[in-house]
Amino acid sequence: MPLSVGWRFAGISWAGMKRREFITLLSGTAAAWLATWPAIWPRPARAQNPPPPPAPPTPPAQAADTSVGQVATLQGSATVMRGNASAVALKTADPIFKNDTLATAVDSTLGITFDDQTTFSLSPNTRIVVDNFVYQAGGKANAATFNVALGTASFVASLVAQTGDMKITTPSASLGIRGTTGIVDVPQAGAAAAAPTIKLYPDSDGHIGQIEVFDRQGARLGALTQGASAFSLRPGAGGRLTAVPYQIPPQELARDRGVLQRLNVSHNIGRQMTIRRQQLRSGNQQRPNNQRQQGRPQQRGPAPPRPKQPGKPGKRH
Repeated sequence: MPLSVGWRFAGISWAGMKRREFITLLSGTAAAWLATWPAIWPRPARAQNPPPPPAPPTPPAQAADTSVGQVATLQGSATVMRGNASAVALKTADPIFKNDTLATAVDSTLGITFDDQTTFSLSPNTRIVVDNFVYQAGGKANAATFNVALGTASFVASLVAQTGDMKITTPSASLGIRGTTGIVDVPQAGAAAAAPTIKLYPDSDGHIGQIEVFDRQGARLGALTQGASAFSLRPGAGGRLTAVPYQIPPQELARDRGVLQRLNVSHNIGRQMTIRRQQLRSGNQQRPNNQRQQGRPQQRGPAPPRPKQPGKPGKRH
């Protein structure tokens, strides 16, 4: 049919239209029609793999436990000073660290047990400093130094004294502790007719150890080797310190029995706490490995062959 005939397609007259214009119009109409195809015939959705499950959270790293002991018993109030910080009140089961300064208030007592089961019991108005403490089971460099600055401190020496070097210092003397029980009395400076005393008592099982006494320059002044024996530390000729044998008065012996009884209670409680501390530390050292194993998917071996059901022949190859 000639183009002069008046065709209409989509409201457009074809009359008088040239061939080139016709081709251009047809191409544009086809492009517009193809663009509307997805809306008329939606494409099938592609199957997508589900996202992998999120990885288990990494447990936070735990700070290393650098404590060397623990508060075993406390009656009344006691404090600890660490570095230049102000004194902080202690409570039962609080950790104790090297360089701690421990002090008891009036009418208060404090029991501390260290990692080797050495125990100190502080009477009222007593202050000691943990100058050094190194202990490792089976170690060759175990060492501990405690400074009794003021008051009355009783002690039961344990594994450090047996396997290494344990010392107790006072403002005027140094004591070498050879596995034993003892009491150190350091009176307030300037107290009339008062001198520091060092006492040796039998252990709870009857064993008697030894306490060697030195001045602060290292000169040996003597040794206590018998139960209920004592030295009084007094200035001698030329102002040099001397260790004078001291007969403990009956009233003081009765007081010491109460001090030692309180010490043994703290020691028994502290030993159990120390065992739990060691178990907890062992568990914390093994926990990261266990957590890594729990986070790993379990590897499964090949499935075992299914048993043949009766009446069905096996597959022939």
